[in-house]
Amino acid sequence: MDVLSDLLHRARARNAQIRRLIQRPPWSMTFADAPSLTVVATLGGHASVRLDDDPQPTPVRLAAGDIALVSSTNRYTIADALGTPPQLVIRGGKKHVIDSGTAARQNLGPRTYGDGLPGATTLLRGAYELRGDVGERLLDMLPPLAVVPAGPRTRAALDLLAAEVAHDEPGQDAVLNRLLDLVLVLALRAWCARPQGQLPSWYQALATPYVGDALRLMHEAPAHRWTVAELAAHVGQSRATFAARFTRVVGEPPLTYLTGWRMALAADLLRDTEETVAAVARVVGYVDAFAFSVAFKRARGVSPSNWRRQLRSGWPVRS
Repeated sequence: MDVLSDLLHRARARNAQIRRLIQRPPWSMTFADAPSLTVVATLGGHASVRLDDDPQPTPVRLAAGDIALVSSTNRYTIADALGTPPQLVIRGGKKHVIDSGTAARQNLGPRTYGDGLPGATTLLRGAYELRGDVGERLLDMLPPLAVVPAGPRTRAALDLLAAEVAHDEPGQDAVLNRLLDLVLVLALRAWCARPQGQLPSWYQALATPYVGDALRLMHEAPAHRWTVAELAAHVGQSRATFAARFTRVVGEPPLTYLTGWRMALAADLLRDTEETVAAVARVVGYVDAFAFSVAFKRARGVSPSNWRRQLRSGWPVRS
């Protein structure tokens, strides 16, 4: 499995909620409890997206076929135009209609809301809840609002998704989730391929000969007791040449990267499972639970047990 696929899988970027939005101007809706990552695709018409958490929000205009990836924000607004006042607030899966200072609560439909009249803008919105440290690594690839212009590959995927969401047939949930995953991956690829992009060094390293292969090996088998010499042998370089190249491209030595990846996996296992500290240690490549605890505390500032306890009690984790 390649590194990006591994991150998407481990961050649990799947089983997203998908909605089709059909609105005739003027329209404006605010999402008040935004998920970790939202995919907004304009199928027809146009829209603007604004991050309301930003003290000086700069709305971005979406044309037909454009895709917006919204992350690291609690509240954002989609509208037909910059000056359209808010009409709906979506919070907790409920639609609050703003009307002369009053709000009426209504349930959202299963996948569609809007009037569907001629001249309307049609959008698809998919909401992902990414979890844990691995999810943060994935989100670090993106600014709070990333716009991917329409392209032939993304447009073809959007056409398939739009056709499927318009019908209610057996197996639809599975098809919708897989098609949305396809749209997400294509959008991430397109965003990362921009020549002016500022991406994490590990992502840039994926296309670097030898270094990308080594990253794939560490992600495929994080529990393996890798040495620099073994990684170098697998990718066909001398130990010294490989170590120097990896450090230059990624920004840290191979085993330092591996330790950071293991600690991210361990943090999520401690958060999301009931596995003992010793079991988590084995999963991420430590035979000795004490050695794992020392490494985890060095990386996170607290022991694995305290990390789990503080997270589950709702306390902020103290480093």
